[in-house]
Amino acid sequence: MAFIYYVTQVQWALRFSIAQQQGSVPVRRKIRAMNYPRLNPVAALGLASLLLHHAVSAAPLLRCDVTYAGTTHVIEATPVADPYPLPSVDIGGRFRFKAVMVGGSTQIDRILLYAYLDARMQPILIQEAKYLPPFKASATPYPLTGEQHLYAGPVERELIYSCTLEGVQP
Repeated sequence: MAFIYYVTQVQWALRFSIAQQQGSVPVRRKIRAMNYPRLNPVAALGLASLLLHHAVSAAPLLRCDVTYAGTTHVIEATPVADPYPLPSVDIGGRFRFKAVMVGGSTQIDRILLYAYLDARMQPILIQEAKYLPPFKASATPYPLTGEQHLYAGPVERELIYSCTLEGVQP
């Protein structure tokens, strides 16, 4: 409805502009006739509170920076009810990494991190980390794991990762 109103106003303004160039419409009438829709203060306040509520009630986010051979992958995880269907992420063809946050949008039950060496037959688990609540309530990211260095394979290749957690409600 608002879009149709806006298109109508634009069409009217174009007609008015053409008429003004021909000298048939006074400028004073144009100022009164151009009546653009305005957002009243109550609607503006409601819109602002809706946007603020959405920003405050954002779901927790786990962000892991995983580095191998000079390439960094950013892996993000949001709360899920079932951790098993989530796939692991290929890291440089040598490693696999899986970050899982189990819980709801307001509460985290546990955080699980898995690092695998990608072998011929099947991936080999080289580290499993489990983090349990309570988690620090913070809207800004804070370090959860610190920087982890893992070495695996016949020539001891290095995988480095660190994870931050944000958006945890008290």
